[in-house]
Amino acid sequence: MTGDTGRGVGAPTDGGIRPGAGVLTAACVSTLVVNANTSAVSILLPSISSDLDVPVDVLQWAVTGYLLVGAAVIVTSGALGDVFGRRRIFVAGLLLFVVSCALIALARGGTLVVVGRLIQGAAGATILACGLSLLSVASSGAAQMRAVTLWGAAAAAGAAGGPVIGGVLNELTGWQGLFWIDAVVAAACIPLTLRAVAESRDPNRPPTIDLAGTVLIACVLVPFVFAMTEGPGWGWFSLPTLLCLGLTVLAGFGFVAVEQRVSSPLVDLRLLRNVALVASTWVIFVGAGVIAALSFLLSLYFQDPSTLGFSSLTAGLAMLPLAAVVIVLAPLVTPLAHRFGTRNAVLGGFVVLSTGFALLVLVTPSWPYTRFLIPLLCIAAGLSLTNGPASSVATSCVTAEQVGQASGISNMARYVGGAVMTAVAAGVYGSVIAGRTADGADRADALAAGFSAAAVVLTVFSAVSIVLAVFAAHRPPRPHAVDYAAAAASTSHTIPVPELGSTR
Repeated sequence: MTGDTGRGVGAPTDGGIRPGAGVLTAACVSTLVVNANTSAVSILLPSISSDLDVPVDVLQWAVTGYLLVGAAVIVTSGALGDVFGRRRIFVAGLLLFVVSCALIALARGGTLVVVGRLIQGAAGATILACGLSLLSVASSGAAQMRAVTLWGAAAAAGAAGGPVIGGVLNELTGWQGLFWIDAVVAAACIPLTLRAVAESRDPNRPPTIDLAGTVLIACVLVPFVFAMTEGPGWGWFSLPTLLCLGLTVLAGFGFVAVEQRVSSPLVDLRLLRNVALVASTWVIFVGAGVIAALSFLLSLYFQDPSTLGFSSLTAGLAMLPLAAVVIVLAPLVTPLAHRFGTRNAVLGGFVVLSTGFALLVLVTPSWPYTRFLIPLLCIAAGLSLTNGPASSVATSCVTAEQVGQASGISNMARYVGGAVMTAVAAGVYGSVIAGRTADGADRADALAAGFSAAAVVLTVFSAVSIVLAVFAAHRPPRPHAVDYAAAAASTSHTIPVPELGSTR
């Protein structure tokens, strides 16, 4: 790579302006770290629970809380970057990430772990949103496509490798090791960004931020997830559950009212009239939700001494086929969607996905790991067939001016899906285990019953989605390299492909 002609910008070529090595490194490395951290934490929960003597149902909020805050912040952080400077907000996200890692690593109780993860959710969403923006404005044309391809590959690699990295570090250094190493890497990205990345803003954007919408999104999601988590214990028609659901409804009406009045809304409600966008957003919601929920369940089930009794490293390796197959197959699905249409790919994906979860319903305490492989491979194949095509529909069924908003809605849905389905699955899993234990069942039988019941819920979500997938009708154009990267990254982020470059 030739030397930079400006901070963050490489020399122009026939293929467009290449991003400087500094911005490319900062964006890709930070994205890899954030996604690896996100996918690794579930593997560490049993170790954190044992070390700090905190129940897993409390630590579940370290997963769902992270996703909830990310959902509320992912769009707002991008808007903050447009108004106040993308580099400034990106560096703030890195600083916040370092602080959150230190808080979690130094925690002596579950409360600080959860608080640290809430902060980390905001930091991670900011890094993803602003890192991709910095990379996009520092490049153009075919060179921009290659840069975004690398960013997508880094996102995919982090998501796939996180459980294994977390397991390795847990065995070598204790669970705190993941957070200390993440803090060091994120801290190293700060001087690199300040030295090598140019500041940029969007001069055409109104200088207003929809903070009210951000707060109301949180007010919609938090009581809803709380109801899904605690509802099985409280009773679905108990006063606390109904109160939480009532708060969600009221906040939802408030959100709609606010979004109709602000000049730069968090969500352009007019986009919700687009049937293809709504259908693809649901597909993304379910896809992200079921893989987050399943990762949470597998981590607990695989590491419990009454079932498989895996170490964190073995559990991470056992879950690697699920993540790796999703990421390897997703780019291969891209030309299939071009040839046969998105609807057929997504329909087939949900059929395979539902079959995989239905097989997991049959789990018994005597199942060895090999009995999980076929269901997990079915789930991985189903997710591959749905994620990439749905992300493609989300950014191609709208006008060029709406692509940023559409990708923001998709990414928000990804966070919300993970939070909601993890909460629902965890609530069902825990309540069934408690009920079976109270009835006198041994722990292995209770765990298998809880896992089976949670798998029923995930099967229902997947099966219902077969109907909605009919509306995701779209035949994408012949794919470019960036489309393959977007498909690989689609388990963790929707890349607004049509906004990039001018060669498409």
